[in-house]
Parts: sequence; structure tokens; C-alpha cells
Amino acid sequence: MKLVLATSNKGKVREFKELCEAFEVIPYTELMEPFEIIEDGDTFAKNALIKARAVYDALGEDDVVVMADDSGISVDALGGEPGIYSARYAGVGASDKENLYKLIDAIKEKGVKFSGAHYTAAIAIVTKNKERVVHGWMYGDAITEARGDKGFGYDPMFIPKGYDKTLGELNNNVKKELSHRSKALKLAKVVLQTLE
Repeated sequence: MKLVLATSNKGKVREFKELCEAFEVIPYTELMEPFEIIEDGDTFAKNALIKARAVYDALGEDDVVVMADDSGISVDALGGEPGIYSARYAGVGASDKENLYKLIDAIKEKGVKFSGAHYTAAIAIVTKNKERVVHGWMYGDAITEARGDKGFGYDPMFIPKGYDKTLGELNNNVKKELSHRSKALKLAKVVLQTLE
């Protein structure tokens, strides 16, 4: 079964390919020119569905499965920010590094060195006859320094519960087990099996 990902984010594409080995995973940008998708939903689930529907409609094929995720980090000390704005926390078009350091600075401004935080991943699956959304979460602490160079996004500042290293420092296999995205993908695989 061909799975088209509604993303061009190389880090996400790599994670999806690793976690969905049984499927042919193709980023939509290999099938068409990238186009702007306005993510104006107020939840991760709504934004994931917006992306998956947009790519499904643009492909114009019945026998394709489109999968999209919307994910981000929510920090307790910041009232849940950046949440659905994680990818553009430092502004539209901001780099991972700019977002990372803006979040570190925002936590420092609260006068704390760390805060409880969690990642959310919502994965939407859109086919001709079905739309489904599954979720995964990962809990831990956001710290006010960047440690490690593995992963992407906010990984260097997030320490998963039960660990003393950031996701940026942890071995990839450990991260795969803990990841909000891998938890959501396990549920997405169950949905995909019902489509075969």
C-alpha cells in the first residue's frame, strides 16, 4: 500500500519511514510541487486533518492513503504554549533553532530552570471512504538549555519522564520507543491494517 505523507519535513519523513517499514512511504513533494496549506484549526487533530485532506484532494486519486501529522510541545509554565504553534513559535518560516531558543528564553522569563511539559502528536489518515485521527503523547520536562544534537525541533531541551538526558542526547532506538509520534503511529498502523 502506498502511503503519501502530507509533509516535506525531512525529520518527520525519516521517522515515518522508520516506523512504517511495511509500507511504501512517499512525501507528497515527490509527486507534486509543494503548496501552502493554511493550518487554521484550533487543535492538533484539526490541523492534521486539514493537511491530509488538502494533499488527498490535490492528488486527485482514489486509491491513495494520505497521512499527516500535527505535533508540538506544550509547556506547563507557559500555560500550554507553544502548543499548536510549535512549528512557528518564533514566527512564520522560523528555523528549528530559532523556535528552540525562543522557547528556552520564554521559560527563563518565568524565573524557572525547567517546567513540566508534554509532546502531542495527532496523525490523520484520509482515504476515499474514511477519515481517522489517532493521538500519542510523551511527558517530561522542558529545560532552559539545549543539550545534544540528535533529533530535531525541541528535542535538545526536552527530558522524557524517567530519564536524565534530553531527546537530543538519547539513542535513536530509545527515542523511538518513547516518542509521541511513534505511539500515535502504532495506533495509525492498526487503522491502516483495516484498510488493506
